[in-house]
Amino acid sequence: MTDTTLDLKGLKCPLPVLKTRKAMTRLSDGDQLTVLTTDPMAEIDIPHFCQENGHKLIASERTDTGHRFRLSKGS
Repeated sequence: MTDTTLDLKGLKCPLPVLKTRKAMTRLSDGDQLTVLTTDPMAEIDIPHFCQENGHKLIASERTDTGHRFRLSKGS
């Protein structure tokens, strides 16, 4: 199992979710990805992406500069 961090701070919608999708394709089932964003729309887009694509949203939190999402790749 790998744990990767993807720093997408400064990118605007739809780039954070598109880059998250691309990063998830390089992972194996069960691998985890931490996504850092500053785009307010990511709070909606990232959880929706997980739900639509069978990935697990392990955690979602607001940070001083934006959001931190922890995802686990599903099948």
